[in-house]
Amino acid sequence: MNTELVIFDLDGTLLNTIGDLAASCNVVLGMHSLPQHTYEEYCGFVGNGILRLVERALPEEMRTPEFVAAVRNDFVKYYTAHIDINTKPYEGIPDLLAELVRRGVKVAVASNKFQAGTEKLVGRFFGGIPFAGVLGQRPDVPLKPDPRIVEDLLAMTGADRSRVLYVGDSGIDMQTAAAARVRSVGCSWGFRRREELEECHADHIVDRAEEILALL
Repeated sequence: MNTELVIFDLDGTLLNTIGDLAASCNVVLGMHSLPQHTYEEYCGFVGNGILRLVERALPEEMRTPEFVAAVRNDFVKYYTAHIDINTKPYEGIPDLLAELVRRGVKVAVASNKFQAGTEKLVGRFFGGIPFAGVLGQRPDVPLKPDPRIVEDLLAMTGADRSRVLYVGDSGIDMQTAAAARVRSVGCSWGFRRREELEECHADHIVDRAEEILALL
């Protein structure tokens, strides 16, 4: 076995969160009497943190820093209270995490979701898994694809980057892995197209969670 740490993205990789993200954002847009969006549109809005999600959901002429920040605050409050209504793990993910732990492989989460939301979801759905680190969006820390979040997890775990797999569903994740100089695994079951993973030079692409075990 060459892998000592597997880092997972959260939304679109471990958990299908798009239903609660879409519903919550539409509720908040409705509070401001603004047009709402479809599930498919939200799949393209997510990936760069809550601020960018809100910005993309707003009409272009209303994307002032002040209004985006105000709507973001409304979103975080509503979404945090309704974060796990429709959300669920992707098929095979709980078994994969349990098997990695059984084999002595460390697991961690690196997400662009705000830290409190990341921790709440990981605790809610994977409370029995001893994650070596769970990191989301934190103040003064750049979002992915900046590699800082991976570097922080390497420091927390003591893992050698040559023995790390980074698993995600988007081009942003593949760019993050490349910037951190770790092997990347694109998962095709998430929010983005397989072509995006190919275009961003994923080292591996998997269609089922258990396929990751063969890459260790």
